[in-house]
Amino acid sequence: MTEIKVKVKLKEQDIKAIKEICATFDNEPGNLINCLQKIQEHFGYLPAEVQEVVAANMGVSVAKVYGVVTFYSFFTMKPKGQHPISCCTGTACYVRGAEKVLEEFKKELKIAVGETTEDGKFSLSCLRCVGACGLAPVVMIGDKTYGRVAPEKVAEIIAEFN
Repeated sequence: MTEIKVKVKLKEQDIKAIKEICATFDNEPGNLINCLQKIQEHFGYLPAEVQEVVAANMGVSVAKVYGVVTFYSFFTMKPKGQHPISCCTGTACYVRGAEKVLEEFKKELKIAVGETTEDGKFSLSCLRCVGACGLAPVVMIGDKTYGRVAPEKVAEIIAEFN
């Protein structure tokens, strides 16, 4: 099945907000990453249409902006859920069963990695290491970290956010 790309229609106030954020960084190309971080905080993600406005204001190519957005895992081009779930799949977590924990999240939420639940509450992603290897396997939901997560605890963890 092919994925259908939906263009995001930016409102005039959204374009104005992007321009204002770029201006706080003096529209300086060297501040592109910082600017994108602020814009993502504002919108929650960085769709192509937002990247086009950033490129025009920062005086760089759309390809350069896209390259930065796709290179750094912090940035996303898809909207995240209200409670973004990140499962660590680094070596320590993987060895201690992260794959089974991830499978349980997929089953409970009925979504795949990179997707968001229909109600917009949860999104699911993987990351390589959160630096808490002694607590493996580790899951983060927003800023909250869960250590030594067993598949049996997944439903209980999700319930905290419902």
